[in-house]
Amino acid sequence: MTAKLRFALVQDDFAVGAVAANAAKVRARMQEARAAGARLVAFPEMTLSGYPPEDLLLRPSFLDACQRELEELAGGTDTHAALLGFPCPHPDGSLRNSAAWLEGGRVVNLAHKQVLPNYAVFDEKRYFEPGDTTLVHRIDGVRVAVLVCEDIWTDAPAAKATRAGAELIIVINASPWDVTKQAQREAMLTRHARASGCAIAYVNLVGGQDDLLFDGSSMLVNADGSVVARAPAFAEALLLCEFDPATRSLRAEGWPAQTEQPGEAVLYAGLKRGLADYVRKNGFRDVLLGLSGGIDSALTLALAVDALGAEHVSAVMLPSRYTADISLDGARTQTEALGVDYHVLAIEDTFATMFDTLAPAFAGKAADVTEENLQARIRGTLLMALSNKHGQLLLATGNKSEMAVGYCTLYGDMCGAYAPIKDVYKTRVYALARWRNAQGDGEVIPQAVIERPPSAELRAGQTDQDSLPPYEELDRILEAYIEDEKSQPQIIAAGHDADTVHRITRLVLTNEFKRRQAAPGPKVTRRAFGRERRYPISSGWR
Repeated sequence: MTAKLRFALVQDDFAVGAVAANAAKVRARMQEARAAGARLVAFPEMTLSGYPPEDLLLRPSFLDACQRELEELAGGTDTHAALLGFPCPHPDGSLRNSAAWLEGGRVVNLAHKQVLPNYAVFDEKRYFEPGDTTLVHRIDGVRVAVLVCEDIWTDAPAAKATRAGAELIIVINASPWDVTKQAQREAMLTRHARASGCAIAYVNLVGGQDDLLFDGSSMLVNADGSVVARAPAFAEALLLCEFDPATRSLRAEGWPAQTEQPGEAVLYAGLKRGLADYVRKNGFRDVLLGLSGGIDSALTLALAVDALGAEHVSAVMLPSRYTADISLDGARTQTEALGVDYHVLAIEDTFATMFDTLAPAFAGKAADVTEENLQARIRGTLLMALSNKHGQLLLATGNKSEMAVGYCTLYGDMCGAYAPIKDVYKTRVYALARWRNAQGDGEVIPQAVIERPPSAELRAGQTDQDSLPPYEELDRILEAYIEDEKSQPQIIAAGHDADTVHRITRLVLTNEFKRRQAAPGPKVTRRAFGRERRYPISSGWR
C-alpha cells in the first residue's frame, strides 16, 4: 500500500520583479516546510518573477535572473522536493509559463501552462506559448499531476491527468480576486475533482500588485468534490497537508481556523491589503489624503489607518466658501478619533486670486462648472505640493460610481498616486462604512458623515443628486451596463427610466478620457475600468 504523502502549500506574496527577494522567500519557506515534515512544498504561479511581470518578460536580463535563482534553489534540494512557477525560455526562442519540480539538487521535471488566458485582465498570449501535455510526476509512490492556474478552468488538462493515472492534482495559481471569484473557484474545483477522480490541492498567490489583488484562499478538495479546507484570504500562510492515496482524500494540518465572513469583511480586507502593498512596494511609508467631510474620503482614511497605522497617515481639510460646518466637524471628529496628523488649509484666498486673474478672460460669460472645477484643482495642487514636500504618497478618494459618469475633476480630486476605492460603487462604500463601524472599536467613521446627503460642495446648496439619480438607482444601472454588458433597451426593460438610462450610459462612454488619466486602484468587481474594461476615447458609438 502506498504511504500517505505529507506536503505543504505556500500562499505568500511574491512581488513582481523582486527575483532575488522572491528566491530568498522560497528558500526560507522550503526550510520551514522541511522542518514541519513536508516531503514536497508547492508555491504559486510565477513565484520567481511575480505576477503579472508584463513586459519585464521581454528583457533577457530578467529571464536570466529567474533562471539563475531557479538553479540555485534546485541545488538546495536533496530528499525533499519543491514545485514553483517561473518564466521558462524554450529552446525554440519562445517562452513558457511553467512550473519546475525541484528534487535531488536539480530540476527534474517541468510543467508548461497549457491554457493561456487572454481576456479580462490577462494577456498571456502576448508573452507565452502554450504547453500541450499534463505533467504527472511520481513522489513516494503517489502520482501527482501539475496544472498551472487557467489549466484547471478548462476540461482537457485535468482529463489528461486522469488518463495518465494521476491520483492528486496540485494547481499553482496567480488568480486575481474579485467579489464573485471564490464561489466560482469552489464550484469549478468541485466539478473537476468529481470528473477526474483526483483530489485537488489549490495554492494561490497573495498580495496587491498595482491594480490587481491576489487573495490566497488556497483550498483542498477531495476526489468526491467535498471541500476539506479553505485558507484565509489576504494572509500569508504555510499550509500543511496530507494525502491518502487509498481514499484519494486530503487532510489539512493546523490550518488557520476559518469562519463565514460577510462580503464587506472580505472586501475591506482586500482593499486594505491592496493599499498597504502598493505603498510598501513603491518605497513609501506614509500617505496623505484630502478629507472633505464626505463618505468617500472618510472610508479611505479609515482604510489607510487600518492598513498602515495612524502614525503613517496625514489628512488635510481644504475648505472653501461652500464648505459646510458639518463637513469640517465630521472631518475633525474622525481625525481625532483615529489619531492622525490633521491640517486645515483654506483655499478661499487662492480661489479669489485665481478668479480675479481669470476675470478679464471670462468677461461676458456666466459662472458655470469652470469655477467649480477651479476649486477642485486648487485642492489638487495643494495636496500634490504637500505630497512632494513631505514624501507622502497621495491617495485619491473617488469611487466607481463617480468614475463611471465622470463626476470628478481632472487634476483636481482625481490627483493621487493610488485610488483605494476606485472600483467600489457608492452604495458599497456606505455598506463598508457601516460594517467598519460595527467592529467594536468605536465610531471610526462619524455617523453624521454616513447620514448626510453626499455633495461635492463646489457651489451653494449643492448635492450629488442635483445632477445624478439616487445612488441606489445609479449603481443598478451602472452594474447592468458595465458588469453585465447589458444594452440600453435591456436596462430600460428591467424597469429603469429611459431618459435616465440614456443619460447615464452616455456619460459612461464620454468620460473614458478621464478614466485613462486616473490613478491605479484595486480591481474588486467583475469588470474594472482600465486593465479590464478598455473602451476607445474617440468613438462615434453611443
